Amino acid sequence: MMKIALIAHDKKKPEMISFVKEHLNIFKTHELYATGTTGALLVEHTGLNIHLKKSGPLGGDQEIGSMVANQLIDMIIFFRDPLTAQPHEPDVSALLRLSDHYEIPLATNISTAKLFIAALEI
Repeated sequence: MMKIALIAHDKKKPEMISFVKEHLNIFKTHELYATGTTGALLVEHTGLNIHLKKSGPLGGDQEIGSMVANQLIDMIIFFRDPLTAQPHEPDVSALLRLSDHYEIPLATNISTAKLFIAALEI
């Protein structure tokens, strides 16, 4: 069982919900964590058991980053909105840096996330 973090910027939340629903059989076999708003929406739409952190702008990205730094996360799926300025961009950048430093796989778009899911199906 892997510990997977799920994060999505506001404009990407519908895409995250669809993605998780499409791969529900995979996600239900892993331990899931999510930033607050994304996680609450996923629970509402999928019924999955998800450990909720704070909303991204209120420190949720930092909470996930702390889990990465403490080797408590195995994979991150983070649907980012590259065309909208984010008020918490430094937190997002820090999470990306931590993921690289600790060699935690991080998908920032649906194409990469599909590859991660394919690897989990093996």
